Amino acid sequence: MTVLFIAIAALLTLLVVAWVVRPLLRPAPQAGVSSQRLNAAIYRDQLQTLERDLARGAISPADYETTRDELQLRLLDDTEELTTAPPTSATFWTARRTAAVVALLLPLGTAGMYWWLGTPQAIDPVSAAKADSDQVMQMVDGLAARLKANPDNPRGWAMLARSYKVMGRLQEAEQAYARIGPLLETSPDLLADYADLLAVRAGGSLDGQPMVLVNKALALDPIHPMSLMLAGTAAYRQGNFAGAAKHWEKMLAVLEPGSPDIEELQSYIADARAKAGMKPATVALPQAAKKNPLPARPGDASVSGVVDLDAALKARVAPDDVLMVIARVPGTRMPVAVLRARATELPLKFTLDDALAMSPQARMSLASEVDVEARISKSGMAQPEPGDLISAVQTVKVGTQGLKIRVAKVRP
Repeated sequence: MTVLFIAIAALLTLLVVAWVVRPLLRPAPQAGVSSQRLNAAIYRDQLQTLERDLARGAISPADYETTRDELQLRLLDDTEELTTAPPTSATFWTARRTAAVVALLLPLGTAGMYWWLGTPQAIDPVSAAKADSDQVMQMVDGLAARLKANPDNPRGWAMLARSYKVMGRLQEAEQAYARIGPLLETSPDLLADYADLLAVRAGGSLDGQPMVLVNKALALDPIHPMSLMLAGTAAYRQGNFAGAAKHWEKMLAVLEPGSPDIEELQSYIADARAKAGMKPATVALPQAAKKNPLPARPGDASVSGVVDLDAALKARVAPDDVLMVIARVPGTRMPVAVLRARATELPLKFTLDDALAMSPQARMSLASEVDVEARISKSGMAQPEPGDLISAVQTVKVGTQGLKIRVAKVRP
């Protein structure tokens, strides 16, 4: 982008320079030669007129001779003046030198003016990003200086702490959080942010002070999403898989419909429940969807059947592997239903319906037909990975019963 801009600017500058200096480089007309020819033509006409007057008898031969001699003398005098006129003294600023100066100064003046009044760094993305970063740093440092002069500003300290955290200045962020004061104890957002910072500073551990802050946040707001995520993470790391699933299921219930975090959180819940020896949970719809449910399609809005594993692949299945039975509207990627279970439970009877929906905007009852497939994942993640065991995709009408799915391939 920078090279293209410079090339276009240089081309336009050259065109302007050529247009300006072109008249200066044209050869100057020879004024003396033109005047001499003009005088000679005038005298020639006068002599022709004089001869016609003599032929008509308008003048006598003597007057003709006298007048002709006078014309010839005048012509000689004019010619001599043009020929012997002193040459014009040469000046330093000739047309060519003027053109050279213009051709030099115009591009330099244009570049200098742009450098002075324009924004040259804007054409360089790296420089522009650095300039933005420098500006942000100046703003944050300015805020820090004002807070040192006037430390009784809790909201200012909260803004500074979050800014330091985003910038990766974690030690300074921790110091700023510690100076927020009573405001910190009344805000679940600040408590959760502070706990997350302390956990990062402790190498990812939520033990101790981070969990004290998380519990305070949940006491203020029992369904605070970030606090529920941190509490579930802490429980999972301590081996309390049932507790982790409980926290994450609460979080799932308050996520916005269509949130990109829903599918990932579903995988965490399934993993935690599987490790806790709990049955797969039906997916709870977010609260917004419960308050404003979409009209369901009349009839039996489900697909049921049995999923089985090919005998040749049984040796590849580990106890912790996760089985997922997925239904999608043909041509789309968003599932309308996902069932998760332990792969060791195969063969497994399944029913896919609205209770297993990922989003209120994508439900089984809103579709007429679906693509159904099964996958066994080592990681339990929603995103397919090489080495997963998969089945063929079957397109069936919603309401189909007795569907048979066999997991018989390895995903390359």
